[in-house]
Amino acid sequence: MRVVVVAVLIASFSTAVARAQVLDPLAPKQSSSQATNPLTNPGATPGVQLLYDLEAKFAADTARGGGPAFASWFAPDAVTLANGKAPVVGHDAIAAAATWTPDAYQLTWTPEGARISASGDMGFTWGHYTGTSKDSNGGTIKTQGRYMSVWKKQPDSTGKVELDDSNDGPPANCCSLH
Repeated sequence: MRVVVVAVLIASFSTAVARAQVLDPLAPKQSSSQATNPLTNPGATPGVQLLYDLEAKFAADTARGGGPAFASWFAPDAVTLANGKAPVVGHDAIAAAATWTPDAYQLTWTPEGARISASGDMGFTWGHYTGTSKDSNGGTIKTQGRYMSVWKKQPDSTGKVELDDSNDGPPANCCSLH
């Protein structure tokens, strides 16, 4: 169930983090020589870097807390769209659907890019996700796909996901940006 993920805000939300962000908390750290990776691109604007920082926090929370932590990042009026499924509308409905535990299902993702509005109050990220679980025999089930998350600055100045769209897709190495 990737079912959902991330992306927007303005530089006034908080201080942008200038260090590289690795979103899969279980993955090894990337070297700083990977200048083509948008997460380590020193030319990223403060707004885009803020989106990457939000993504990193969102991913880390989800890795630790599973579905309930995942759902906590959604705005009250958020919408999730998943491949072959009906839209899920509203934070409460998203939370009701996101009940997995980290030991039963691991959802990880890595953004490949981000954009933020000129006003800094909305933005989006896109990238690749992987979901890992076990079947009834203990075998690994892995789903992969693409996602896009739209972020919006909320009245309390926090950034929340307004729209998360995901679809099953090819492996991550098929379609990288050049």
